[in-house]
Amino acid sequence: MAHFPLLSLVTFLPLVGAGFILTIRGEPDVVARNARRVAMWTSLVTFVLSLFIWFNFDNSTAAFQFQERADWMPAFNISYRLGVDGISLFFVLLTTLLTPVCVLASWESITERVKEYMVAFLVMETMMVGMFCALDLVVFYVFFEGVLIPMFLIIGVWGGPRRVYSAFKFFLYTLAGSVLMLVAMLVMYLYAGTTDIPTLMSYRFPPEVQIWLWLAFFASFAVKVPMWPVHTWLPDAHVEAPTAGSVILAGVLLKFGGYGFLRFSLPMFPDASVTFTPLIYTLSIVAVIYTSLVALAQEDMKKLIAYSSVAHMGFVTVGAFTVTVQGIEGAIYQMLSHGIVSAALFLIVGVVYDRMHSRDIETYGGLVHRMPGYALVFMLFMLASVGLPGTGGFIGEFLVLVGVFQVNTWVAALTATGVVLGAAYMLYLYRRVIFGKLTKAHLQRITDMSPREVAVFAPLVILVLWMGIYPPSFLDPMHASVENLIQQFELARAVTEGVALAGR
Repeated sequence: MAHFPLLSLVTFLPLVGAGFILTIRGEPDVVARNARRVAMWTSLVTFVLSLFIWFNFDNSTAAFQFQERADWMPAFNISYRLGVDGISLFFVLLTTLLTPVCVLASWESITERVKEYMVAFLVMETMMVGMFCALDLVVFYVFFEGVLIPMFLIIGVWGGPRRVYSAFKFFLYTLAGSVLMLVAMLVMYLYAGTTDIPTLMSYRFPPEVQIWLWLAFFASFAVKVPMWPVHTWLPDAHVEAPTAGSVILAGVLLKFGGYGFLRFSLPMFPDASVTFTPLIYTLSIVAVIYTSLVALAQEDMKKLIAYSSVAHMGFVTVGAFTVTVQGIEGAIYQMLSHGIVSAALFLIVGVVYDRMHSRDIETYGGLVHRMPGYALVFMLFMLASVGLPGTGGFIGEFLVLVGVFQVNTWVAALTATGVVLGAAYMLYLYRRVIFGKLTKAHLQRITDMSPREVAVFAPLVILVLWMGIYPPSFLDPMHASVENLIQQFELARAVTEGVALAGR
C-alpha cells in the first residue's frame, strides 16, 4: 500500500460519484432514486477504502504515512501533498463513516432537488477528507474553504423557514476568520519560502511574529470549534439545517478547529501558544459553563444539542492546550466521541421530526409507550453525551481532566462542572420527551423506528460502545504522533528560553 495512491482515491472518489450523479437523466422520481443509490454506493465504497488506511497504519511511528506528492506550482515551491498521521487518521474515518449515514438518513426526508442534494454531500465529503489529509498550506486552504460552499447550499436550499439567514450567517462567520488565516499563510510563506506543512512544523518563526500568526489562525479555528463568544452562528445553523446537514456540521465540521490547533497552532507557534494558553482556558471554561446553562433553558431539541456541542468542544480546547499526553489524546478522543454522539443525537431528533414536524420538547412526552426501541437508542446516546463509563464520552472527558489536572487544578475543577451540567440538561431532555404518561392525542399513532432508521443507528451504537469498552484501538495509533508533538513543542520552548537567558 506504500506506493498506492490510497489517500487520493479516498479523497476524490466522492467527487467522481458526484459527477456521475450530474449525468443522470429521466423522470424526476427515477432521477431521485438513482441519485440516492449512486450516492450511497459511492460513500460506502469510500468508507471501505478508508478502512485500509487504518488496517495498514503503523502505530509505532509519528511520521506521516501513505504520503503522495506531485509538483503543482514548482515556481513557488507549492506541491500537491497528502499524508496522514495518528492525529488525522480517525478524522478521515469519521468523515467517511458519517457520509453514508447521512445519505441513508436523508433517503425519505429529502424529496425536492434530490440530485443536487446528493451532489452537495459528495462534494463536501471530498473537501473534508482532503482537508484532513493535506500536507501543504495551499492544498489545505483550498479544501478548508471548499467545505463552505456545499454546506452553505445544504442549509440555504434544504433548510427550515430561516434557512437563508442562517446560511449567510454561517458563511460570513467562517469566511471572516479564514481570510485572516490566509494572510497569515502568506506571511509564513514569505518567512519560510515554502508551504510544506511538515517543513513548517519544524521551522522556528520569531516569537514576536508567532503572536500575530497565532492570532490569525485562532480567528479561523475559534469560529470553527466554535468557541465562546463566536459560537452564535451554530444554533441558528443547526436549527435550520436538514437533519443530515446538522449531522455533518456537528460530527465533522466542528472538528476543523480542534484539528487546526493541533496541526498548526501548537507545533508551528509554540511560544505564542504558551502566551495565549490562559486565554484559551478562560474562553473554554466560559463555554463549558455558560452554554450548558443556556442548553438547560432551551425548548427546541436541536438548539439544546447545539449548545451542548459548544460545551463539549470546550473540553477539547482545554485538553489540547495542556500539552500533556493525556490532555491531547483526550481532546482527540473527545472530538471523535462527540462526532459520533452529537451526530446520533441530531438523528434522534430527526426521527421524531419526520413524524411530527416539530422539534419543541413540549410536543412530546411518554414516547417510551409507543417507541420503546427509539427510547433505548436515545438513552444510550444521551448517557454517552453525559460521559457514562462504558461509552466513548467517558474516556475523552476523563483523559482531558487528568491532563488538565496536571497543569492547573482550578481549571480542572471548573472544567469538571461541565460534566454535572451536561448530566442535568441531557437527563432533563430525556425525561420530558420519553418518560411520563402518553396523554397527547397526536402521539397516539406515532410509530417506532423503521428498519432503515435502525440501520442508520446500528454502526453508531457499535462505535460508541467500542470506544468506551476498548479505547486502545483508538489511542494506540495516535500515541506516537501525540508524543512527537509534545517533544517538538518542548524542544522549541527550551530553545526560546535558552536564547532569552543568553540575551540576559
